[in-house]
Amino acid sequence: MRRLGVVTDRRFREHDPGPHHPERPERLVVLDELFASGDVGDFAEIAARPADAEALERVHRPSLIRAVAESAGRSFTQYDADTTASAGSFEAALLAAGSAIALSDAVVEGSIDCGFAAVRPPGHHAESDRAMGFCFFNNVAVAAQHLRSRHGLERVLVVDWDVHHGNGTQHSFYDDPGVMYASLHQYPFYPGSGGADEIGRGQGAGYTVNCPMPAGAGHDEYIAAFREVLLPVAREFDPEFVLVSAGFDAHRDDPLASIELDAESFAEMTHALMGLADEHCAGRMVLLLEGGYSLTALRDSVRATLGALASPRPFDASEGELLLAGRAARAALAHYWNIG
Repeated sequence: MRRLGVVTDRRFREHDPGPHHPERPERLVVLDELFASGDVGDFAEIAARPADAEALERVHRPSLIRAVAESAGRSFTQYDADTTASAGSFEAALLAAGSAIALSDAVVEGSIDCGFAAVRPPGHHAESDRAMGFCFFNNVAVAAQHLRSRHGLERVLVVDWDVHHGNGTQHSFYDDPGVMYASLHQYPFYPGSGGADEIGRGQGAGYTVNCPMPAGAGHDEYIAAFREVLLPVAREFDPEFVLVSAGFDAHRDDPLASIELDAESFAEMTHALMGLADEHCAGRMVLLLEGGYSLTALRDSVRATLGALASPRPFDASEGELLLAGRAARAALAHYWNIG
């Protein structure tokens, strides 16, 4: 059994993007109820804490930080058609980024083995100077840069299984060989990035791994992409820490997308990444909540994921045939990695 740490905090509910918005406070209500139910077993509660300016500025320009800070105490601030702040959004966004750091610190320092941060607002669409796609600060990018700056890590793997491509995270590390960004996402779809030919630039060429999935893809197709693209490249990269942008909107019941995963699919991907983390970095892995807008699917998927974190088993890689887009990804990366 792994020592699992979880971050959650009622202040995340104070971010209210308005009526009928899918990224609503109730997402955290159902997860807090899950944590209180005992259905996910024992875990250590890791306290949420706000990110400071130094941590944010490793990823974001001061102009963006000021723009989000100006929303504090105001009932309504619009950043784009999808991204709205309320009076409590700035504090929640600081806590989301800071909690990614706090959980990563706890893993590095050895008080827990792995962790899950139930935070909102999500982060992976936020670019250096732009809030977008429900996101204000890029939580996973902030955590990756903190691990490098404060703990001296040289190779951090970020895996993103949210149904939307994490354009902000890719943007943060596109020319940086110290962070490998690997994404499985519906394509073409919002935000429009994430083609198989987007593999990085300059010294970062080969360190961006995109496995675009067509609408209707499901468990077998995702497992094949893990088996034949993501895991072989990640093993060669030899990460010292694994971060996961854990969106659950690729679930078949999610209202915003058209991918056909179920709760056990997320558990299987977790087993795959825990096996990788065990092999390369003493099991050090942290998952950060991104999307997931069906409350029932979100609850069930997080329950399955936490069960896999706490009690890992070998990854069942036997299912599925690699799709055409996955073959394109392999071909694009074969110049940089020994993946055939």
